[in-house]
Order: sequence, then structure tokens, then C-alpha cells
Amino acid sequence: MADAARAARYWNEDPTALAASLGAGPGGLTSDRAASQLATVGPNSVEDAPRLSALRLMLRQFESPLVLILAFAAAISLVLQQWVDAGIILAIVLGSSLLSFYQEYRASTAVEELKKRLALTARVLRDGAEQVLPVTQIVPGDVILLAAGNLIPADGIILETQDFLVSEASMTGESFPVEKRPGVVAPDAALAERTNTVFLGASVRSGTAKVMVVRTGHRTEFGAIAARLRARQPETDFARGVRQFGYLLIRVMVIIVLFVLTVNLLLDRPVIESLLFAVALAVGLSPELLPAIISVTLSAGARAMSKRGVIVRRLDAIENLGSMTVLCTDKTGTLTEGTIVLSEVLDAAAQPSDELRRLAYVNAALETGIENPLDAAIIAAGASAGLTTAGLTKIDEIPYDFVRRRLTIVVAESADPGNHLIVTKGAFSNVLDSCTAFERDGAEVPQDQVARANLDAVFKAKGEEGFRVLALATRRVAAKSDYDHDDERDMVFRGFLVFLDPPKPEARETIGNLARLGIAIKVISGDNRHVTAHMAQAVGLDAASMLTGEDLAGMRDEALWHLAPRTDLFVEIDPQQKERIVRALQRTGHSVGYLGDGINDAPALHAADVGISVAEAVDVARESADIILLSRDLDVLRQGVEDGRRTFANTLKYISITTSANFGNMISMALATPLLPFLPLAAKQILLNNFLSDLPSLAISSDNVDPERVSSPQRWSVKDIQRFMIVFGLISSVFDLLTFGVLLYIFQAGQAAFQTSWFMISLLTELAVVLVLRTRKPAFSSSPSRLLLWSTLVVAAATFAVPFLGEASALFGFVPLSTMELAAVVAIVGGYIVATEMAKSWFFAHESARPFRSASNAGGRS
Repeated sequence: MADAARAARYWNEDPTALAASLGAGPGGLTSDRAASQLATVGPNSVEDAPRLSALRLMLRQFESPLVLILAFAAAISLVLQQWVDAGIILAIVLGSSLLSFYQEYRASTAVEELKKRLALTARVLRDGAEQVLPVTQIVPGDVILLAAGNLIPADGIILETQDFLVSEASMTGESFPVEKRPGVVAPDAALAERTNTVFLGASVRSGTAKVMVVRTGHRTEFGAIAARLRARQPETDFARGVRQFGYLLIRVMVIIVLFVLTVNLLLDRPVIESLLFAVALAVGLSPELLPAIISVTLSAGARAMSKRGVIVRRLDAIENLGSMTVLCTDKTGTLTEGTIVLSEVLDAAAQPSDELRRLAYVNAALETGIENPLDAAIIAAGASAGLTTAGLTKIDEIPYDFVRRRLTIVVAESADPGNHLIVTKGAFSNVLDSCTAFERDGAEVPQDQVARANLDAVFKAKGEEGFRVLALATRRVAAKSDYDHDDERDMVFRGFLVFLDPPKPEARETIGNLARLGIAIKVISGDNRHVTAHMAQAVGLDAASMLTGEDLAGMRDEALWHLAPRTDLFVEIDPQQKERIVRALQRTGHSVGYLGDGINDAPALHAADVGISVAEAVDVARESADIILLSRDLDVLRQGVEDGRRTFANTLKYISITTSANFGNMISMALATPLLPFLPLAAKQILLNNFLSDLPSLAISSDNVDPERVSSPQRWSVKDIQRFMIVFGLISSVFDLLTFGVLLYIFQAGQAAFQTSWFMISLLTELAVVLVLRTRKPAFSSSPSRLLLWSTLVVAAATFAVPFLGEASALFGFVPLSTMELAAVVAIVGGYIVATEMAKSWFFAHESARPFRSASNAGGRS
């Protein structure tokens, strides 16, 4: 920066002098000067360098309670100089963590590449001409042009404004927009008092402004408090469930480990051997590949979704998308074609009017606020009719906002230099409320109750035919320099602008498909009740199931909690009511998705369990969303939901199956410890068992998912996982105890033969249970993925080879088994498979709470 000292309190500086110190002129910076600045100050970003991001990502892999358990066990083994045990544990820890890091880094890199297609841009004056540049290339001295819907890309001082309102909640905590205007404020002014400046991270609510950038990247106010603002996103249901599950395992482990350690010491067994055995039990109960499994499944899901035009900005959102039970959306572009055309232009007597078409064109062509399809339709229709703004000079603009719901343009006509013409366009009732007269046959007629009723009838009739209707009014006043909201009064109602946006032909089918997935559609629209009801009827929603914004305004939260789940259409809704509807649906146990693309959608997008936006959305909506659709198509979203549910199902498979198998084996060893003259398995044998059984588990992320698991929303439930773990874990324990009896009383097995036989049975049952419990159906009627099947068979074959590997077998304490002992191993494993299959059929037929639990039965947000 050319004069850092001068810019330290730039809000107290004269803008002209400040511009000179930054090397900027009236037309902004030159390209050469901008390139020099960029080389000096760096990109306009508050993100850290990629190396640091990768390092943080690697360190984060060791934050899991499961990984910490393993690390503690490795430390104890190293202290006791048990090198084989420590080596196996460290191999598990490093293998799991590196794999998890690789998958998450690969996924985040892929997502970042996709997000570059949605990178924020800004309108910047360079070399005296307006250009659209990535915000990362903005430098101090640049002059940027801001309008409603923009996220502010840097800190700067205001040069010009027009009704410029900015939301600075992320910076100051002030929930209401504040007005900004040029000027100079005191050097010691607090952040909230700097009314002549804008800050990175704020958003434009209404109006327009020309701003000179003074600070970028880490030098901004946002950058100064980035550590607070960049705190982690709120924890998702799934992430919270994984954390709670880790704590559950820790409690179970502590109980088992203390019990086993105490029994061994009471039996006067060696302390070191007993301690290692207890630690191995703790490791054996841990689904240590859970972080890697989650990363694998999430990254695979993100890549699959990106191929279908769904960009995931937060990987955790994939699980939320799969658990969604309600989708709140506007109708334009999702349920309708989104290609709006100006169908009719009618005067106050409902007759076609060329003059009204000209006035509408003037209003739309000269407005500089949010680009919208209604203005585009007016401009397109006017251009085809040969309309221009020749002979008119724009004097002022009163931007659209969501309270007035109208936009005003003030022009000077060359034929009438002493007066100005005010042209206002907007929602019918809001425009009509500003009128005291209407035009009839070229004359102004005072408005009365009868006239208003007639205008209401035209508006209602068009709405019921499926048309969207705006109103237009004018007022001629004596010329003055500027105008504000108070000038929108005593106007003359000129007529109706009638737009057609027909329902998508496939909308009815798509809504039906979402309903079959257990997702209800709720339309939240600012449009009037008549046109929304017509659209709803066309796409298969209940047109009579409706609440208006007026209804909501007078309704207590408890009443809304009762009515919101039963309502299909929320119409004439104010922006602040959208978030209230989302929270009411969440309060009644629903997982809510919100699809929005406007400024007023940002709070609801934040509040929803999964915020969804589209590529062409305004900046603030796009940055608030978790999921971005490259095309505004609900069927694309449906495919994303199915991908999310497959990801969710496969993750829960690993957790449920692995934990139940490990739990059963650990309980068996805990029970057998006081009954056997030796340990049922050595510590290193437990660790090898756990390591080999986990290898096929990595393939669970690629497993096929039964259609039934995709057909309904799923939610995480630690209690249901616990129930699953106990039922199937105890079945495993019963067969383990049977194994102990067979080995001791039939084969009279010694320590080495006993441990070898039970190692094989324990490992083979863990492999078999994956194929049995991966589906609720009979195992033979649901095909696993090829990778899962073949990896399981390979490890099973390796299990039979383990006793016959010579010195390698001896290192772990294994010995070769006889033919009869191997036959007994096969028979016991076969019996276990049959028993588990029978128990599975009973469990899923009679248990009301299941590991793969439907969100509709979740009973509230977890």
C-alpha cells in the first residue's frame, strides 16, 4: 500500500486524497498499477496457504476419540517394549489416519476445483471501464460497484450511494441493515459507527454504491477477527452422533478393561501380560477405521454427485441431504419453467395498453438493482416492440426492498423539463396502497371502494388463471435533485403487468418421486395466494393446504409447530418469516432442506439442516448454502438425496456390523479370562485379528445399497446402534463360548492350539457377519459389491493360511491345526452364519427402533 500510515484510519480521510495515496483516479486503477498492487499485497483472501490447510487436515485426523485410544495403547506397548504389539497398533493408527487424510484431502481438493466454477466475482473499474473480475484479484485502490445481493469483497470507503443498506450482522452483531453514505467520520469511531465504510463479509440488502477498496485479505476487519469468524461450522447431526458414539465406546471399554485387568491380577497372572491384554481388548472394541470409512464414503459421494451437477460445499452436508424429510422451496424455476414472459399489459380497465408497456420498459431498463427475470421479460418484450429510453434522463432510483416490495425510477422528459416522472412497479397490493387515483380514458379518476374492488377482481382472476401480476403507477412532480420513499405517494394506478411462468411438465412426476423418498415439498413464496394455488394444483400439491404471511404474523409459535407440517403452501410470505417456518418444521422433528437463491433466503439457508442454492444465485445465498445445484432441477436434487442416503447407509453398516462383532468377541474374552488357565488370545493376536478384519471393511464404502434403504430418510441414533451391538454381539458371544467348550473338552486343546483355533473362528465370523448384516434381506438375495465380496474372500483365505506360515506363525504364537480341528472351525462358523441370519430376520421384523432408523420416526433433532 502506497501510504499505509495514511490508510490506517481511512474512514477519517478525504476520499480524493486517499485515492491519490493509493494511486487511483476517477476511473479506478490502471491495469499496470493493479498488477503491481497484487504482487505487493497478495490475493484478496483470508484463507491460509494450502500447506497449512493440509497440515491442519492431517492433525485433525488425530482428534477422534477412537484414534486417541489407539495412540494410548501404542504408547503403553512401547513403554513395555512390546515391539510387535506396538508395531501393529501404530500400523493401524498411521494407516487409518493417512488413508483418512488422503481421502479427505482428495475430496476437499475436488470440491475446491468444483467451487472455482462458482467463484465470487465483482464489478470493478479498471482503466476507466467496468470489468468483472474474481474477488481474489481486487487490490487497494480498486473502485468496485455494488448492488443488492452482492457480498462485499473488501474493506473500503464509499464514494457514491443510492439508498444503500448493508447487513453487517457477521461483523457487528446488528441484525437490522444499516444505511451507508459518503462522508467522513471521527478517527476513533467504532466499527458500527463507520457509516462511510463497508467491510468484507457484509452483504448488500438494497440500493447501489460505488466504493474504493482500501484493505484486502488479512488486512481487512474480517481478516483481523478471522479466527473467531472462521470457527467451525455448527456440528451436524451425523458428526454429533459419531462423537457421542465414541464416548459410548470409551465407557464400555473402561468397564471391560478394568474388569479384565482386575480378574487377571486376582489370578496372579503377570502384570505386564495382563496390562497388554487389557489394552488389546480396548483396541479390539474400537472401529478404528471409522474416520477413514467416513472420508471414503463422503468423498466418493461428493464425486458422484458432482457428475450429476450437484456441488457439495461441505462434505458433512451429504449425510444431512440423505436425512432430509422436508424440502422448502420457491416455485420459480424449480416447479415452474423459470422462463418468464410478459404475457399481457393491461390498463386499469383491463384493456391492452401500449403506453403502459412503454412505462414498464422505462422502469425495467433503467433500474440498477438485483437482476431478475421479471425485468428481463419486460425488457425483452419492449425491445421486440422497438421501445427505447431515448429522450429520457434518469434522475434517481428508489431500490426495491422486501418491505415496500416495489421499485421506483424517476426520469426527466425532454418534452417536460420542469417536471419529473415517477414510475413505480411492484407487488399489486403494495403499489395500489400508494395510489389515490387510477387512470381511465387518459384522465385521473379518484380511487374509491368500488374502483379498488374492480382492480382486486382483475388481479384475482389473473392469479387464478396461473399468471403472476405486478402493478404499475406513476406520478408527475416538480423537478428536484433527489427522491426517497416519501415520494411514493398520491400516485396514479396505471395498470397490470401479467407474466406467464408455466409449471414444468416433469414437476408433478418429480414431486411424486420425492414423496416416494419420504420428502414432502413445502412451497414458500412471496407471490399471491391465487397464482401459487394454481401452480400447486398443476403439479400435484394441495392447493387448499395454505397459510399466508398475514396468518403467520398473528400466530404463536406453538400453533405454527402444529400447522407447518400439515401445510403445503406458504404464500405472501415476508422474508423474515422464512426462517421461522424452517425452525417450526425442525421443532416437530423434521430434517429440513431449504432451496433458495435470493438475498432474503440467507437466514433460512443458514437455519436449515441442509441449505441448497443454485449456481446463478446471488452471492449471499450461494455462500450460505451447503449444496449448489448447477441446474435448477428438483430431479437432480432427488439424485443427490439418493446418493446421500447410500453414503449414510454404508457408513452405518460399518459402525453397526464392526462394533457388534468386536463387542461380542471382547465380551467373550472378558468372560473366558477367569475360566481359562491361560489368556484366550495374546495381545498381539487380538491386534492382528482386528487389523485383518478391518481390511475388507474399507470396501463397505463401495457396497451396493438395497432400494429399501434409499426409499426413506435415515437419521443417526446412538441408542439404536447400541441395541444392534448388544443383540448381535451376544449372539457372537454364545458361539464363542460354544467354541471354548469344543476346544477344551472335545479336542483337549493346549494354549497354542486353543488360541490358533479361536483366532481363526473369531476372524472368520467377523468376515461372515459383514456379508450377512450388510442387508436386512436374506444374505443370498442381496448382492454385495465386487470389491467387498472379493476382499472378504481373500482375507478369509489368508485366515486359513495363518497357522501354516512357519516362523511368521510362530512369531504370533500360532501352530498348525489338525484336519478335525479345521473341520470344527468351519462347522462353528457355518452355525454362526445360520443363527445370525435367523436373528436378523427376527430383529428387523420385531424391533421398532433400528440402526438404520427412519427420520420420520426420529422424534426430533438429535
